[in-house]
This record gives sequence, structure tokens and C-alpha cells, in this order.
Amino acid sequence: MPHPSGSPLSLSDLAESLVHHDEISAAARLLAGRIRRTPVLPLEGSELLLKAEHLQLLGSFKIRGALNAVATLPEDVRARGVVAFSSGNHGKAVAYAAGLYGIKATVVMPHTAPAVKVDGVRALGATVELVTPERRDVYPYELAERTGAHLVHPFDSRAAIAGHGTLALELLEQVPDVSAVLVPVSGGGLLSGVAAAVKALRPQVAVIGVEPELAGDAAESLRRGERAVWTTADAYRTCADGLRATTLGTLPWAHIRRLVDDIVTVSEDDITEALSCLARQGRQLVEPSGAVAPAALLRGRHVPPATAGPVVAVVSGGNADPALVASLLTAPSRKSIQTM
Repeated sequence: MPHPSGSPLSLSDLAESLVHHDEISAAARLLAGRIRRTPVLPLEGSELLLKAEHLQLLGSFKIRGALNAVATLPEDVRARGVVAFSSGNHGKAVAYAAGLYGIKATVVMPHTAPAVKVDGVRALGATVELVTPERRDVYPYELAERTGAHLVHPFDSRAAIAGHGTLALELLEQVPDVSAVLVPVSGGGLLSGVAAAVKALRPQVAVIGVEPELAGDAAESLRRGERAVWTTADAYRTCADGLRATTLGTLPWAHIRRLVDDIVTVSEDDITEALSCLARQGRQLVEPSGAVAPAALLRGRHVPPATAGPVVAVVSGGNADPALVASLLTAPSRKSIQTM
């Protein structure tokens, strides 16, 4: 099994590199009382259940990883301030965490980010620097080196992955007989955390990543057995602005190739149909990235065995562009999606 860098990685080395259950449990203790325990909601006309992270503090799952990452920094490192890069939700989470500790936060965002997300980061006290999409993942490293601030990575971080794994600890308590969990994929931090927690406690439960076809580097990576790298221009074609990573993180890739059962892709039509279904049948307003995991089941991209238990899709965020939501809800009524 090749390492993304090209150097060999033994199974023992790989197992050692994975985030352990005790790290996730420690994150759960740290986050207890500081974030919301999000509900699992049924979707009318479907057997699909929704892990409603769009109802999380700040409107997305990102607070789990960002707050755990900032809180566990050594005090002298944290005092130098933090830098993050984000399409919006991670930036909001880092800004919020920085505010709790009274430190400076700078968030680098692509100039294509929805205004609602840019405004949300600024409202939490962070400095926002807008760059071209090609520079979003490069400039933050330069900024951190120049200023001495610590880079809080959105996905290639043990602390972030452990924080995201707390979502799965909740889910397994809420739906003990779950058979499969559908998780959106960008850089792989959320999928890694969920997989690490689920496979430690319920190895028989399937963990399925879901991503847009137009940003399908993770599915290609799993198929090829090595990390695929997409161009920014290709990844930015999808409407799911939170899932436009061009490659998986190194640490997430180690988790995914060891723990994840499959990664499926959904079309842009699948995403918008699911977005409309969630609003009309579920009365849940979410952002396109949040509709990607539900779309896999609603549109038949993942078909569980007839004898399987409940399937839960993670709705990752609700910080939708109001204009996009309005256009979907005022469009001619779409046919209700029925499943299973």
C-alpha cells in the first residue's frame, strides 16, 4: 500500500499514525458543554436519517475540530495567534475559538467565497484576507511563517480529526443500530474522524464518503490506491463550495485507505435536488455541501442492503447563500424524492 509521498509505509506504521479512540474521547470531554449535541432527524418520505450538523454552533461541524485544535495548543504557541484557510465554515470556527482565548485570528479565503461566509468570519472578530482560489492553500503558510502565528489546518491535523470524531460518538449513542454513515468529503478530516470513531466502536458499520463528481479527487484516490491531485479550476466547478479541496490531506488519506468502506460521487443535479428535498420535505435549510451526503441515498448512488439497519447522512453545514436558497425554493416544485 503506497504512501502518498511515494515512500513505503508499513501497516504497523499506518496504524500508529491513525487518530486513536482515546484522542477522540479526550476531545469529547474538552468540547462537552461548549458545543451543541446535534439531533438526528428523520426525513419525510424516506428512511434516511440526518445527523443535523447544520444546527451546530456556527452552523457547521467545523467547530468540533477547530475548537479542539486551538484549545490543545501550548499556551505560548496560542498566544502568537492563529492563521487558517477556509471557504468559510472552518474560518468561522477558528475565529470563534480565537475569540474565546483572546488571541488574534487571520483567515485566508478565496475571493469566490459566498459573502455570507466572509461576513460571518469577520463578524466573529477575525481578519479576512481574500486571495485567488489558487493561492488559498499556499498563502496561509507564508503568512504563518512571516508572523509566527500557528496554522490551524482544517483537515490535516490530529486535533481536528479527533474533534470531528466526536460527531460519531454522539451518533452511535443516538442510533445504536445504524448500518451505514454517509459523510461528505473535502480534505478528509471529517470522514477520517467519523471513520476512526465508528471503526473503533462498531467495526461492522459501513462508513461511506460522498463528494461531488466535479470535485471527485477522493473517490479517484480510493480507486487508484494513491492520492489524486486535481486542479483548482476543476474542483471549483461544483456548487458545493465547502468541498472544493484539490487533494486529500496526508493524515486523512492514511485513515481513509485503512478505515473507509467506499467513496461515491454525486452530480450537481443530485446536489440541488437533495437541497430542495431537504427544504421541502425536511424543512431544513442547508448549504450545498451539506446536501451532498444525503444526495447519495436520495438519488440512489448508495443503495444499502434490504436487511440493513438505519442509514444516517451527515448534513455538514447550513451557512447557505440566501440568494441560492431563494432561487431553489421559488423554482417550479421538484418531484419529491422517495427512497428505499
